[in-house]
Amino acid sequence: MKKYFLPSLKLTLVTIILCSICYPLLIALIAKLAPGRGDGEKVMVNGKVVGYANVGQRFSDDKYFWGRPSAVDYNSAGSGGSNKGPSNADYLKTVADRIDSFLVHNPQVKKEEIPAELVTASGSGLDPHISPKSARVQIKRIAAIRKLNEDQLVTLVQQYTEKPLLGLLGPEKINVLKLNIALDNLK
Repeated sequence: MKKYFLPSLKLTLVTIILCSICYPLLIALIAKLAPGRGDGEKVMVNGKVVGYANVGQRFSDDKYFWGRPSAVDYNSAGSGGSNKGPSNADYLKTVADRIDSFLVHNPQVKKEEIPAELVTASGSGLDPHISPKSARVQIKRIAAIRKLNEDQLVTLVQQYTEKPLLGLLGPEKINVLKLNIALDNLK
């Protein structure tokens, strides 16, 4: 018994030091080298923080592009999905309500043209991005309310479309907060 106890105790202590001290310190050091220095990329307007580039926000005013719905009401302290499957009656009602609401605010859009991401929450509930298709489907509404030319908004969406990493990894996406800030700055 003594033969195995001391090596097991030493291995346990080494593992605790590696996993509880060294690894977290390494990750914290790497984070300090990233944009935002580990605190997230703050988005500033006129010297004030208006949000974070990596956390979704609610935009429900018709003059703005809407992002993905959130299962956690955009609370970044409680990130998570709804855990309801596609056959859950409550989930289906929630999605149907979101579709109905979208159609009320976008009467020129047909139900089948609505991208799924505009009526379903992301896994984290905090996704700050939408696809270019989700932005384009909202252009008519925003152009009418802001009395802008639709071509201006198409150009804006193209300017704020982020390409896949290295041209290969991930889809094209648009940060909704940054797009809406640029929208407010349009003349």
